[in-house]
Amino acid sequence: MFEKLKKKGFQVLALHHAEAILKHDMSSAVGELESVLLDIAIPVEELVYGGGGEGELTQRLRRALADTYGWKKHIFEIKKIVDGKEKESISHEIDHVKAFSKGTFALEIEWNNKDPFYDRDLENFKRLHADGVISIGAIITRGVSLHEGMRELVEAFARKEGIDNISKLAKFYTPTPRQKALILSAEKSKGSFEQGWAHAFVSDKFGEATTHWRKLEDRVHRGVGNPCPLLLIGIPKNVVTV
Repeated sequence: MFEKLKKKGFQVLALHHAEAILKHDMSSAVGELESVLLDIAIPVEELVYGGGGEGELTQRLRRALADTYGWKKHIFEIKKIVDGKEKESISHEIDHVKAFSKGTFALEIEWNNKDPFYDRDLENFKRLHADGVISIGAIITRGVSLHEGMRELVEAFARKEGIDNISKLAKFYTPTPRQKALILSAEKSKGSFEQGWAHAFVSDKFGEATTHWRKLEDRVHRGVGNPCPLLLIGIPKNVVTV
């Protein structure tokens, strides 16, 4: 399952019988996700232009999933009725949902949010699965090689573009006074502007407190989201072009 993705360096982890569900009940979902993800290409400058949760990659993935395969945003509303009276109503918004003949698949993309978003996603999946609403939940995020290789990629970009001082960053973004101080401090400690800027930029925009594979893996190994069947996919470094 997902052999083409794995061959390309993607990390794939299926938990709580997710693999059996995908193989026997939702094989077409595997093909659709694999088709979209195999087409991923991230120009390195996008890492500099947009560090936020809704980067250009996220937007492209959302469009491909929604427009090509019908994975649409959906708000589930769960109501508790006692003797004909509504006592409680809870809603769960999921960015990508698709109903297949034998079950419903819920998917979130966490490119670069704060890592507590994983708790929200996994708890939503757990509740929706417990209520019989979804069969499986999935999260796509930055893989280990991409997260750990960010500084190398950004430094290579700086050298390619001849960015050897702060003024040359203006073409791509304008650092805040706080960011400028971090960059100058890192330049002194690292010995070159390119290396110092890469270190400061990545620490600030793609740091350890953001959504990446290790943070997600830590949570599911602690049981967050259990017993909902889960599929986790990590995007590798080699999808970035310098």
